[in-house]
Order: sequence, then structure tokens, then C-alpha cells
Amino acid sequence: MLEVGMKAPDFALMNQNNETVRLSDFLGKRVVLYFYPKDSTPGCTRQANAFAAQYAQFQAQDVAVIGISKDSTASHLKFAQKNQLPFLLLSDPELQAIQAYGVWQEKKLYGKVSMGVVRSTYLIDPQGNIELVMPKVKPDTNASDLLQYLAEKN
Repeated sequence: MLEVGMKAPDFALMNQNNETVRLSDFLGKRVVLYFYPKDSTPGCTRQANAFAAQYAQFQAQDVAVIGISKDSTASHLKFAQKNQLPFLLLSDPELQAIQAYGVWQEKKLYGKVSMGVVRSTYLIDPQGNIELVMPKVKPDTNASDLLQYLAEKN
């Protein structure tokens, strides 16, 4: 995982509408980058819906919200439409950003060890530096925890 104060690695990934999005496009504003394992799974759906429900509060503070997983752009589009997600979902099948941000890690499930995305969130400051690192976040509280942090900082 990256650390607070480090320069956030830039990336160029496709969103759910097959448009290229770069982290550097957002210089001048804060960005929530939340990495999640898979579209349409229970935890990931709850996490996305929590961000969607509180999206207006992020917008009011000029904070962009971006979800990243290794799912395809088609999968992202279906997920975004089904859940009416108002923010960007980026597809990272080559693990470009996922590995750059250190969230591709060994996971254990029912005693079986495999590699996968560990649900983690980064807050990037307006200068493109890492302001906050949230490893192994809980899907239900990730968005509200971030809003609480932002409220305390402002």
C-alpha cells in the first residue's frame, strides 16, 4: 500500500462509457479512489450504493468519486445502470492502477489462498498527493467514514 504524502500514481483507464480517464484530469480537486473486488457482488454492491446515496455530499465538497476494479467496461456499465451509480467506474483488467496502489494482495477465503483486490480506498488531495489511506475498508461504512474525515478536515 502507498502512504500518506506520496505522489499518487497517475493512470489512464477506460470508464463504463469506454472513455479514457486519467487521475491527472482531476488535479485541483480531491478524489476518492476506491478499489473493489467485483461488480454485482453483495459487498461491492452495498459499497457502491453507499457512495451513490451520499454522492451529493461528496459533490458539495468538490470531491470526485471513482471506483476501480478489474471488471470490463461492459460489466461496469451494467453495474452502474442497474444501481443508478452517478460516479465513474474504471476498468483495470491489466491491474495497472490496482498494482500501482498496492491493493492486489494475497487473500484467504475458506482456507484457500489466492490473489485478488483487497477493498481499499485512497483520498487524493488537489495537488495529486495521497491524503488518506484506508486499507481493508468495510463496504457499508466506507463512504460515511470518508465524509466524516472530510467534515473534520474542513
